[in-house]
Formats: sequence, structure tokens, C-alpha cells
Amino acid sequence: MKKLINIMREVLEDETIDTSCSQDSSENWDSLHHLNLMLELEEEFNIEFEPEEIAEMKSFEKVKEVVERKVH
Repeated sequence: MKKLINIMREVLEDETIDTSCSQDSSENWDSLHHLNLMLELEEEFNIEFEPEEIAEMKSFEKVKEVVERKVH
């Protein structure tokens, strides 16, 4: 999901973001960037996240899983 990685790189201001990244491995992925990422993903994919989903989306894999579930 190249589009997802590009959005994450842009919002988190980190070109090293890849499929293995998580909140723990990216120093830019703080609470403010997390919120901005959620808003950007909702807008880009025309979806809406539940608070529980936002709380669990702390890695690329988890973000991808939730976005794919919402989009399909």
C-alpha cells in the first residue's frame, strides 16, 4: 500500500517510514502527529475511525489493517 506509506511519510515528516515502522521506532510519531495522521487517512480514504481503532493504530501494520478493513 504505497499510498499509505506516502501519507505516513508526509504527515510524520519522516522519509524513512516503511512497513516495519511503529510509534516506538519513529521519533516523530508523537500524539500530535498521530492525530494528524488519523485525520489525513480519514480524509484521503473517505472513512471514519472509532476511538478504539485510533488507540490501537500504533504501527504501519495496524494502520494498514484498520484502513483496509474500512475501505473494503
